[in-house]
Amino acid sequence: MANGSQFIVDEEEESQIDLTPMLDVVFIMLIFFIVTSTFVKESGVDVTRPTAETAAPTDASSIQIGITANNQIWIDKRQVDQRAVRANVEKGLAESPGAAVIIVADALSNTETLIEVMDQSRLAGAQSVSVATDEK
Repeated sequence: MANGSQFIVDEEEESQIDLTPMLDVVFIMLIFFIVTSTFVKESGVDVTRPTAETAAPTDASSIQIGITANNQIWIDKRQVDQRAVRANVEKGLAESPGAAVIIVADALSNTETLIEVMDQSRLAGAQSVSVATDEK
């Protein structure tokens, strides 16, 4: 009888499923997706972009600066003064060296504001400064 009852206990122990390897795989996949995902910093303001026939997509590693129709400048979802653009771009370039500066200007914004933001971005050390447009 002892052998028969021992056989039943062994059968119950073998029927349990070990979930540890499955949890390890799930955590490794989670870490992989977190590490490989890119985080895009938006300018923080909705603008109506001008259209252009030569519009081309850009990479995700960029510093976006928004200019509204009434010439307010937005970086990282906060309004900044025109004199603070250079410092903010320098900070962004320190966080991600070699990042491009993309200016998302409203179609009704002044050219003077756009040029000043471009100048300040170049003075901050940005190698690539471009203006965002929509395709025609």
